[in-house]
Amino acid sequence: MKTPKSKKTFCPKCKAQTEHTVALAKKKERGTLKSGSMARLTKRGSAKAGFGNHGKFSRKPISGYKRTGAKTSKKSDFRLTCTTCKKTQVKSSGTRAKKLTIEEKN
Repeated sequence: MKTPKSKKTFCPKCKAQTEHTVALAKKKERGTLKSGSMARLTKRGSAKAGFGNHGKFSRKPISGYKRTGAKTSKKSDFRLTCTTCKKTQVKSSGTRAKKLTIEEKN
């Protein structure tokens, strides 16, 4: 997917349609909450403490199943910086694309 380097969109600080420079925002890696949530469940009395594998190895090996319905691409986020007030906002592209290029207008 190709996108222009600058784009005219609404700026919440200027409260007007202004020119924005477009850059790609980095996606954050989300960590696992397994150990924390298990500890919380143990305190509540829901989780079994100490015995079993807590559902960790209850699946077959990866070669045994296919990821059906899995998405092949992710939605990318744009970092839009206002050229007048230099305020930055992050907006989703809205469309899925495997490859994203930002190019200048001719």
